[in-house]
Amino acid sequence: MSYADLQHLSDSEFKRLCGVSRDTFACMVEVLRPDLEREGRRGGQNKLSTEDQLLITLEYWREYRTQFHIGTSWGLHETTVGRIIRKVEDLLIKCGKFRLPSKRALYQPGWEWKVMVVDVGEMEIERPKKNKNDTTVVSSAAIR
Repeated sequence: MSYADLQHLSDSEFKRLCGVSRDTFACMVEVLRPDLEREGRRGGQNKLSTEDQLLITLEYWREYRTQFHIGTSWGLHETTVGRIIRKVEDLLIKCGKFRLPSKRALYQPGWEWKVMVVDVGEMEIERPKKNKNDTTVVSSAAIR
C-alpha cells in the first residue's frame, strides 16, 4: 500500500498503521528527501518515492515482517528492501531529531518511584521418585 493510498485514513488510523503521527511522518520525509530524491542525478532512479521508502521502513519496524514479505507486497527484491531500510535508518540517526532520550534523561532527580513488593514462598510438593524398581507396569487389560 503506497503513501497515496493512505490519504483517506484519519489521523488516528494513520498512526495505528504506521506507528507515527502525520506530523512526525512529514518531518521524517523532510529530513530524508534531500538524500533520497535522485531526480537529475546520475545513476538509476528510485522506483519508489521518499514517502514510500519511509513507509517500508516503518512497516519493517512496526510489524517485524521479513524483508522477503515486505518485498513481495511492494514488488521489490528482499535485498532492495534491506538497502532501503538501512539507508533510511542511517539518515534518520544521522539527523538526530528522532532520538529517544538517554538513560540519564530518564532518571531525573525528583521523580517519585512507586515500588510494589510481593511476598512469595516456595513449597515443596511430594512427587513419586523415578525409580525403575518402584514403578509398576499396568497392562491395558487391567485398566478396563
